[in-house]
Amino acid sequence: IMSIFAEVPQAPPVAVFKLTADFREDTHAQKVNLGVGAYRTDDCLPWVLPVVKKVEQMIVEDNSLNHEYLPILGLPELRSAASKVALGDDSPAIKDGRVGAVQALGGTGALRIGAEFLRRWYNGTNNTATPVYVSAPTWENHNAVFSDAGFKDIRPYHYWDGEKKGLDVTGIMDDLENAPEHSIFVLHACAHNPTGTDPTPDEWKMISEVMKRRKLFVFFDSAYQGFASGSLDKDAWAIRYFVSEGFELLCAQSFSKNFGLYNERVGNLTVVAQDKDNLARVLSQMEKIVRTTWSNPPSQGARIVAITLNNPDLFIEWKGNVKTMADRVLLMRDQLKAKLIALGTPGTWDHITQQIGMFSFTGLNPKQVQYMIKEKHVYLMASGRINMCGLTSKNIDYVAESIHETVSKVQ
Repeated sequence: IMSIFAEVPQAPPVAVFKLTADFREDTHAQKVNLGVGAYRTDDCLPWVLPVVKKVEQMIVEDNSLNHEYLPILGLPELRSAASKVALGDDSPAIKDGRVGAVQALGGTGALRIGAEFLRRWYNGTNNTATPVYVSAPTWENHNAVFSDAGFKDIRPYHYWDGEKKGLDVTGIMDDLENAPEHSIFVLHACAHNPTGTDPTPDEWKMISEVMKRRKLFVFFDSAYQGFASGSLDKDAWAIRYFVSEGFELLCAQSFSKNFGLYNERVGNLTVVAQDKDNLARVLSQMEKIVRTTWSNPPSQGARIVAITLNNPDLFIEWKGNVKTMADRVLLMRDQLKAKLIALGTPGTWDHITQQIGMFSFTGLNPKQVQYMIKEKHVYLMASGRINMCGLTSKNIDYVAESIHETVSKVQ
């Protein structure tokens, strides 16, 4: 008897997880994994933030808490506090009552709820033909999330200039000018993944001007606030500027990186609407989407984040923890660049320190990446992206020497 699933094709493995699996199977004595998508200490271990441990203990000892369902839209204390982190305590939009939010299963869940809502209700009803623009390159899940939400026309917009190893400002502006009105643009709020290259404030202003004039929709993805520069405010500058310019927008927030809560799936979708009435209608529709997606969100991670953000002392401690992570990444950038220059490695390496956040686009081509993996046992993404947190004081010399050898031997 043939299985009813006999015609189901085998899906290819997710690239980053396959890379990690290959790394684990590698028996070479000297090997380095620069493909992992999470923070690591200088001992290459996951870090549970001290403030998270403290709040977890508070939750254990709080006898008033239970395991009843949360509201469909999520824990109110999380939603309001998360939106304030993104928009600022003094945000006029919040004071006007035109900001709301949906607790989501990580940043991916926030993107999916936003995408589902836009497909159903933006630019007409169930308009699957609205173009969705994602940066070239971008986080691989952006394409899949909007595609699975039903959008049929997902397009790349210019972003990375491989020749100068920096932002393709001219390409971005041309694509904004030529995009059909009402197109959706997914913008990385800070620490662009995978390039680590962000627009400057002046460049963000140029982007904003064109998007407003051409009636383009802004969907921010904010996965690294505080983690990029060490400053929550600096990393949220673009979001706050667009709100100050009067945009109605969505912002997907993730607390995986900046709280180290990867497996708790704490996300938030902040909605900035024109007024209270529009906000109420939007949230009513998002509630319907959530009800048939995960029905109710989990509480543990949400409580950890909400308690931390709403307690002034814990909030200060958390900002210190986040800065510890950001500073380690910045240190690794400085040291890698210095070691490559000291070795006389061919090419320019200023982009290593000009980029920001967890990831760096090294500029290594696919042949060089394969040489790094096969000959040097240094694992990185095919695009040449590395996680700076995979570098430690114990392996950075080996990685620098491996890059030097690779670039010298392989063109």
